[in-house]
Amino acid sequence: MSTNDPLPDYPAPDSPSGKLILLRHGETEWSKNGRHTGLTDLPLTAQGEQLARSAGKLLSRYDFSLVLTSPLQRAGRTAELAGLRAEVDPLLVEWDYGGYEGRTTGDIRSQLGYNWSAFTHGVIRGLTPGETVEEVAARASRVLTRVLPAMSEGDVALVAHGHFLRILTAVYLRMAPRFGAQITLDAGSVSVLSFYREQPAILSWNYGTELPMVPSES
Repeated sequence: MSTNDPLPDYPAPDSPSGKLILLRHGETEWSKNGRHTGLTDLPLTAQGEQLARSAGKLLSRYDFSLVLTSPLQRAGRTAELAGLRAEVDPLLVEWDYGGYEGRTTGDIRSQLGYNWSAFTHGVIRGLTPGETVEEVAARASRVLTRVLPAMSEGDVALVAHGHFLRILTAVYLRMAPRFGAQITLDAGSVSVLSFYREQPAILSWNYGTELPMVPSES
């Protein structure tokens, strides 16, 4: 992991008391098959819809002051099925994978002949220009600039995509964006970010619908 990545700047928070809930959208055919799904607008599978409904049960305890969703249908439908009334924020779209859209990591590595990853080696131009990890992190920083004040009024939910939410978490923790490569998010999973002793922290991570949420700290 590079230690020289620019860290997108967002205003220093005053340790807001609300939680930041990250909901990754439910399963799609491409996510099930390990294909990079950036801006391609795919629907949820039947299993993905069930994951979204179940995630709603985990979210029922929270008092949301703001709920934002990616404009892509897999996120919007997840929010709807989870019982969330969400506002669309275009900044929450997934990483633009450019020429690697729709391809699996194994396929890309086979073509290139080395152990490629989007976080380490980036993407190439295709039908869309693609993004660097730093460009995705800059979008995430803009989301956090909006979200942090709302966390002083209550909890906030973001319904979005695996790679984007992993990078947003790195930015939230004030770590290099490529730290997102070290953490994973399953389809339909719920994660909770907060502040602990005035520092940004992960309260719970990648909880599936069969697992209970950990209690909030007192």
